[in-house]
Amino acid sequence: MSPAQPALPATVARLDHTAVYASDRRLSAEFLAAVLGLEVGAPFGPFLPVDLGNGVTLDYYEKRDEPIQPQHYAFLVPEEQFDAMIARLETIGVTYYADPSHTAPGRVNDLFGGRGAYFDDPDGHNMEIMTRPYARP
Repeated sequence: MSPAQPALPATVARLDHTAVYASDRRLSAEFLAAVLGLEVGAPFGPFLPVDLGNGVTLDYYEKRDEPIQPQHYAFLVPEEQFDAMIARLETIGVTYYADPSHTAPGRVNDLFGGRGAYFDDPDGHNMEIMTRPYARP
C-alpha cells in the first residue's frame, strides 16, 4: 500500500478492480484512457488494465463468443479536467449527453452542483464523467 493510500480497517471493503468486457480490449481500453487522460497498462494475463489512479483498475477482457452486455461506469473527475475530457470526445467524434438515456445530445448536466455527461464506449457501455458525487439519501 502506498503512502497516499492509508490503511483501512479490515471491516471496510473497497473496490480494487473489475473486468470490463469488450469485443476488442485494446480499442476499448485506449478509448477510455484517451478520454480520461490516462494510460493503458501492460497486459496482465488476459486483461488490459486502465489504472484510475485511486486504487481501482478497470481490467478490459476480450469476449468474442457472445454479444457484450452494456454496463454503466461512472467516473468522478476533477472539475479542472472536465472541459478537456469533453473536448477529447468532440475531437474523436463521440456524442455526449446530459442524461443517462441519451436524449440531450451535446449538453452537460449540472447535477449536485457539478457537471456531468454520458457517452458510449465502442461496445455500448454507458460511461459517465461527473465532477461531484451524487448526493444520496
